[in-house]
Amino acid sequence: MVKAISRRALLGGLGASLASPVFANAPERSIRPAPKLLDFSERLIPSADALIADANLGGKIGFVVAEAKTGLILEAHSPVLPLPPASVAKAITAVYGISSLGLEHSFETRVIATGPVEAGVVQGDLVLVGGGDPTLDTNALAALVKSLKQKNVMTIKGDFIVDGHGLPYQRMIDPGQPDHLGYNPAVSGLNLNYNRVHFEWKRAGEDFDVSMEARSDQLRPAVKMAQMQIIDRKVPIYTYEDAKGIDYWTVARGALGKGGSRWLPVRRPDIYTGEVFQILARGEGIRLPSPKARSDRLEGTILASHRSRPLRDVAQGMLKYSTNLTAELIGLSASASRGSVPGSLMESGAAMADWMNSELGARRAFFQDHSGLSDQSRVSANDMVKALASAGPNGYLRELMKDVTPLDEMGRPINDAAYSIKAKTGTLNFVSTLAGYLTAPDGRPLIFAIFTADMERRAAIPKAERERPKGAKGWSRRSRVLQHQLLSRWALEYGT
Repeated sequence: MVKAISRRALLGGLGASLASPVFANAPERSIRPAPKLLDFSERLIPSADALIADANLGGKIGFVVAEAKTGLILEAHSPVLPLPPASVAKAITAVYGISSLGLEHSFETRVIATGPVEAGVVQGDLVLVGGGDPTLDTNALAALVKSLKQKNVMTIKGDFIVDGHGLPYQRMIDPGQPDHLGYNPAVSGLNLNYNRVHFEWKRAGEDFDVSMEARSDQLRPAVKMAQMQIIDRKVPIYTYEDAKGIDYWTVARGALGKGGSRWLPVRRPDIYTGEVFQILARGEGIRLPSPKARSDRLEGTILASHRSRPLRDVAQGMLKYSTNLTAELIGLSASASRGSVPGSLMESGAAMADWMNSELGARRAFFQDHSGLSDQSRVSANDMVKALASAGPNGYLRELMKDVTPLDEMGRPINDAAYSIKAKTGTLNFVSTLAGYLTAPDGRPLIFAIFTADMERRAAIPKAERERPKGAKGWSRRSRVLQHQLLSRWALEYGT
């Protein structure tokens, strides 16, 4: 039965440029008229091969679309070709974490005293113990400090120790990325503000005022473990050096303009967290010495603790904002809960891949990490769809994924589309991925995965251009348009 639905809303902007050469009797002008009866004949729907050819991406493309209820594959292109999943890997990390730890799991950060508190003095060490919380921020540290003050702690007799060894330390998630990228920070069991420091510069006469802060929405403590120096040069824009535990940065004066700010990664998150805790404690009248990192587990009395929101909420935030640190800490915590603590992200990623292959029906999944930041991870579209089907079209993963607005052939949002998308996106330079759940116009639930990658162009990026390489932005835009045109095709072909 023909339904009165906006042709634009259904087709999602299937490109008019495809019309004449690809299929006979196609409309000659852009498919964007006012709502009218739509002829759902086969000839109005461009083939997947035509859409791929029109995108002109090069590289490799793999996709699968299947019925959500039965798993029946409806259409595929290179379905078993392993490609980098980019941040689509976070969807698997969410399921891995929740299946291992539970939806209501929370991450605890504790303050422990190794001796009693007498006359406001801790008769021993004070230990800040990380529990792998990816969401711990300066506000939460301030709350821990206030709890200490309520217990009348004024100072300590021993050392102030920071313990981030509950999970393995790694200097950065992906060593192949430039040093200054805030989304590639260090990882440990004790983390703060997504392991980033806020660098801000303001014009002051002929020079600049510079600040390095552990900024939250309420507090802005300045830190010393991350320092910045302005250098008279044009390139490189940033340099980094580990100067005896200090994150020592330089920035090119010629890149600063009139003022601005950005988040820079922190390489010693345990010391960073300890310094901010010490600063906040000083503000409450509590005197603490400089933090020392220790790896041996110390026992004592818990004086204060902070728990994160439930893992369900943490995972949903990770999928919405694609936070790499959150993914790594969820994945590491999941692996640790299943046995011995992994020694590295690579070991933990391999454990997640083994689990995906054994529990979610995949065959050849391989993960270098849990965030998808490494381009060495590999998943096929077929394995991704199997995993999404195993998680269940009506299960928690679909609800945790964000709503994705359909795009037309120009990459513009379509707010009145007759189909809906719940999915996870992924982007690296010359890698673009999308996977999730598609609800067709007739309500039919579909599962899909679309992976595109030009690894030769990615490998050829000069080191100086790795943050914004030439051609990558346009390539990603064309890939996104292709993904959404395929979704429009499937909504029409299999759901009307």
